[in-house]
Amino acid sequence: MQTERTASIRADELGFRVEAKALLERVRLHADQGQLVGLIGPNGAGKSTLLRAIAGVLRPQEGAVWLEGEELKTIPARDVAARMALVPQIAPYTHGFTARELVLMGRYPHLGRFQIEGPNDERIAREAMELTETDEFAERTLDTLSGGERQRVFVSRALAQQPRVLLLDEPTANLDVLHKLRVLDLVRQLVDEGLTAVAAIHDLGMAARYCDRLVLLSEGRVLADGTPAEVLAPDIIEAAFGVRSAVYPDPVTGSLVVSLIAPADENGSASAAGANGRSPHHNREAAASPATPGAATT
Repeated sequence: MQTERTASIRADELGFRVEAKALLERVRLHADQGQLVGLIGPNGAGKSTLLRAIAGVLRPQEGAVWLEGEELKTIPARDVAARMALVPQIAPYTHGFTARELVLMGRYPHLGRFQIEGPNDERIAREAMELTETDEFAERTLDTLSGGERQRVFVSRALAQQPRVLLLDEPTANLDVLHKLRVLDLVRQLVDEGLTAVAAIHDLGMAARYCDRLVLLSEGRVLADGTPAEVLAPDIIEAAFGVRSAVYPDPVTGSLVVSLIAPADENGSASAAGANGRSPHHNREAAASPATPGAATT
């Protein structure tokens, strides 16, 4: 395993408060080159806040972020943008821009002060749109696109930056099933080629299938950090989400499936799920009807 010194991204003891509420409290995270780290947790757990702090959009009140061994606050903003890209959960105001124009904005960190996009920038933007299958509406303005189509355009813009670190905040939130798979397949392919990615993902099954490691946040703290098998244990899921669950391998893909059973009772007991949180009948049910990744979303 790589040491923290070689991590592409490292966050040390991050703290951020709004009035009396701690949105991040002593959060530590690292992502090595060629690794996809998934951020999971209930709404309000701090996932988006953590991604914004890592990206430099939000300055934490405590702790520090390191990008490829350099403290983030010491790196000029243009240099950060040339090395790291963020796909936000909520798209910023983009009225009047075409999809192609927005994707070309991803080339700005690589241009000189008075330089305009050249043929190479056009080619990179076009290839990014082809990868996300957004080239078909390149000349349409963003306000004419669906939420899912806009989301894919913002992924294209991030890819056009040619970053070494990619941050994604709920990248599949507005996508249909087909494009969820295609976007995460693409991210996984880029990670396998050496990209580092950190993604907030609500769908626990998708997180288990695509991520190398999961970091589970709850109330601004890291509740668990490890492989999907280590983090997606029924007792941990119950502690974070307040629900009983069954966790078992998908018979087709082999990745973990999280089947949500019911809200935890007042005593926090998961006894009705059987040993290790598994339903007594899950093997028979799985054989009759193969489960699919992403069975549980939060």
